[in-house]
Order: sequence, then C-alpha cells, then structure tokens
Amino acid sequence: MVKLSLWLSRFCKHLCTSAASGKRAFPVAAQKIIQAAIATGEKCHRAQVRLIVEPALPLGALIEKISSRERARELFAHHRIWDTEENVGILIYINLADRKVEIITDRSVGRVLHANDWYAVCQTMTSGFALGNFCDSAVDGIKLMNDLLLQHFPRQGSSSNELSNKPLIL
Repeated sequence: MVKLSLWLSRFCKHLCTSAASGKRAFPVAAQKIIQAAIATGEKCHRAQVRLIVEPALPLGALIEKISSRERARELFAHHRIWDTEENVGILIYINLADRKVEIITDRSVGRVLHANDWYAVCQTMTSGFALGNFCDSAVDGIKLMNDLLLQHFPRQGSSSNELSNKPLIL
C-alpha cells in the first residue's frame, strides 16, 4: 500500500508540473548565464557538458515507473552525449518534479570520477533548488564540476565544442 501511495504521489507531482515550470525556473536570462558557465569551464578542461532540464517525465515513463536516473541515461543516449572524440561527454539532468539532479558521464570521465565525486555538485544544485534559487545553484554546481574536471582533464591546446553549451529545456 505504501508503494502505491508513493507512486501516486509521484504521478500527481509529474502531472501537475508543466513545461511552464521549466521556463519559470530557468528563464532565458538564466539559460544564458548557465550557458556561459559551461563555456567558461570548457575553455579550461576537455570535457563536453550538456545540461538538460525536464520539468516532468512523459506519461509513458511515469507509467513504466522510470527513475530519474534511467531517464537521464535515455537522454544521454538520445542526445548523443557519448559521441565525443575523447569520450568525455557529461550530462547534467535536472528533473523538477522529482527534485533530482543526475550526472551521467562517458567512459573517459567515468573511469576517473565516480558517484562520490559528483555528490557535492548534485547537493549544491538540489539544496539551492529547494529554496527556489535555480540559476545561481546551477551555476555553483557547474563551477564545482568544472573544478573537478580541470584536475583530471585540463585543456591541452585548442579543440572544438562538440556539444551545445545551451541548456535544453524539454
């Protein structure tokens, strides 16, 4: 009975969270600031970062009881974040209804940095989001992530920007 109650609660949160919620949390001005934070980091490290915000899961994913982590993996594949020359793609996935931040990394990054390394990044974002501070919290998390990546993947010469730095609001 408890599991059903939790599932119904999650289902209702997702049904009540609209695309407008994503635009309110991350208006165009905030997206530009986040885009600049990603671009700044990519000038210092070799990783390629993509941020995707999904206000709520699609109905089919809810019915199938897909977790935010599973959804992040789907989007990582769908948006070909794994398809970078050095296998250094990173997805920061934000699900507003679940109040979750998931970080999915490609092979090269995953060999060096693990879940424990990403905890502070996710915690920085989610604690700020809980206070309604979406832009600054996302930027603070990205800065922490950039510091981690700089330690392990410092920029060596010039390279192309393989993934869009612009946040994607689904």
